[in-house]
This record gives sequence, structure tokens and C-alpha cells, in this order.
Amino acid sequence: MSGARRILHLDMDAFFAAVELLRRPDLKGKPVVIGGRGDPTRRGVVSTATYEARAFGVRSGMPLRTALKLCPAAVFLPVDFAEYHRYSDRFKAVMRSVSPLMEDRGIDEAYLDVSALDRSSEAVAREIKQRIRAETGLTCSIGIAPNKLLAKMASEMQKPDGLTILVPEDVETRIWPLGVRKVPGIGPKTEGRLAEMSVHTIGELAAVPVETLVEEFGRSYGVFLYEAARGIDEDPIVTHWEPKQRSRETTFQEDTGDWQTIARTIAALARDVAEELRDEGYRARTVGIKLRFADFETHTREKTLPEPVDAELPIRKAAFECLGRLKLDRRVRLLGVRVGELSRPDST
Repeated sequence: MSGARRILHLDMDAFFAAVELLRRPDLKGKPVVIGGRGDPTRRGVVSTATYEARAFGVRSGMPLRTALKLCPAAVFLPVDFAEYHRYSDRFKAVMRSVSPLMEDRGIDEAYLDVSALDRSSEAVAREIKQRIRAETGLTCSIGIAPNKLLAKMASEMQKPDGLTILVPEDVETRIWPLGVRKVPGIGPKTEGRLAEMSVHTIGELAAVPVETLVEEFGRSYGVFLYEAARGIDEDPIVTHWEPKQRSRETTFQEDTGDWQTIARTIAALARDVAEELRDEGYRARTVGIKLRFADFETHTREKTLPEPVDAELPIRKAAFECLGRLKLDRRVRLLGVRVGELSRPDST
């Protein structure tokens, strides 16, 4: 790690819920859950929740019905992406005005390279936090460290409205005591496999020889685990990248075996994907579908086209060809259409 490199990671605090509380100040201090259509008796998942709701165990990705059982007193609100994107654009404009080297990581987070600024890390972070609050009324948590990995971990350490600055010497004292799940890129399955190796903390992971990790997890992921445990990350700030794919999917409110419903859904999803391709100026070479049965068994099929397209008809036709390669012997819970190998017309 180079001490001269300073990477800032900004994560908005309970972003969707915070935006809703600006519109509904009467809900401040109450458990609020944002997800789906805002109806916990219908299918949908939690997008985010206020910290009051999280205290009951409500988490992102959880079915709304489960959230209702955990917190019956919660207020449920529908997702309003248009409004969240409007606020997202505003906080990112503040970040870009501080440094043009910004990597957009989604609607509620971004990285910023502040290495070239002649102010202290704390001064830069406090300016950004104050300006975002003045511009949007929202709070954020910021981590600054020598690389993206540590910066992201730092931003999680003092939520909400936190500011954490890490230097290379902090890895042993502040990072190693943390559980392995605190490393971005380590999920529950890896956590379980590491536990079987008696590895529970990042410090314990750092003590495992790289050869052992490569043998257990494969070369790429094994080396990642070895380096991440030591706070090593050379990934650059990516200010622009081309998307690899676009997709649309829908979960039926009631599982269906009706062919007409399935066909209409595939056609509508293909139309939406084609429209997005044209809006963004891309063409796709592959078309695929995703189908999840009522028992959660999930299948995917894909077709490569003779040439890249952005029109609805060939995308819909390819999606139905993929569907025809699946046996519809059970009721269907979810359908999705995906396009990949994207390119712009002038680069084909």
C-alpha cells in the first residue's frame, strides 16, 4: 500500500428511507421499511429500512412478509426510484466538484480519489458531508484509506453519519480484530468454509498461508482473500465503464402456470430491455431468460444472435426460443429477460 494514495468511499445512510423521511417528517424515529409496492401482504423484498426497523432484525433483501412478522408496527412504503435517482445525482455532483476522479458504485455510494488534494483527509471528508447535508438534507458515512477495499470497510465502521480514516498501520489494530464478513467480497458461504478452518477474524485469515487459501478456494479467490486480509488492494478508480448486460425481471404476485400470462410477461420484458438498449445507444449479441419455479428451482437459457441488435422483435423471438428449451411442468414464480455482449453501433 502506498501512503500517498487516499481513496474516499461515501455511503449514504439508509438512503431510500432517509429520502422518504424528508417527505414524511412525521415518520422520523419510527420503524420504516421501503420495498416493492409498500404492501407487506404482497410479494416483494426490503430495499432498505430505517435504523429503528433494523433493530428488530429487518434487513435488505428480506421478504416484506418476513419484515412484517419481525416488526408488525413498521410503516411500509413503496420504492420510488425516480426520486432516489434525483437525490443521488445531487450528492454525486458534490463529490465531483471536489475531485473529478469519481467511481460511481450505484445509487447510494461512490469512490473518490482525493490523493492530489492539498488538504487533510478529515477536512475533505467534513466538507463533503456538510455540503451534502446542506444540498439534500441527508447524512452519509465516509471512509478514507490507502485503497478502495479499506475505504469501503472504513465507511461501515461508524454508521450512521460516520467518518473513519485508516492508514496502513491500522490494519493490524483495527481491521484484524473484525469478523471475516467485514471484508467486501466475503459472503456467508465463504464465512462458513473459513469457520471450518477455524478462521473467524480477519487477523486469523491473515495467518493462513496463501498456498492453503489457493488450494481451498482456487487461485483467483484464494489470492484475493490472502491480500484482502492484509489490506492490499491495487484496484484503480474507474471513472467510466461500459455495461456488460441489461436485464429486466418480474416476480408474480401469485405463482402461475398460465401460458398466456407467461408469454405476455416475456414479451413485455423483452420490450423493456430493447427500449433501454436504444435509450442508452447499445446493441446486444446475446439474449437469455431466467425462470424460477414456485419451489425456487431456477433455470437460465441463452442464445447468441448472428449480429448485435437493439430492436424488440429479434430480442423477443430469441427470448421465446430460450423459453422453448425449458419444460414448464410447474407453476412459475419469476421470469426475467437478459441481454449481453453489449456494444455501440460504431464499435461493431
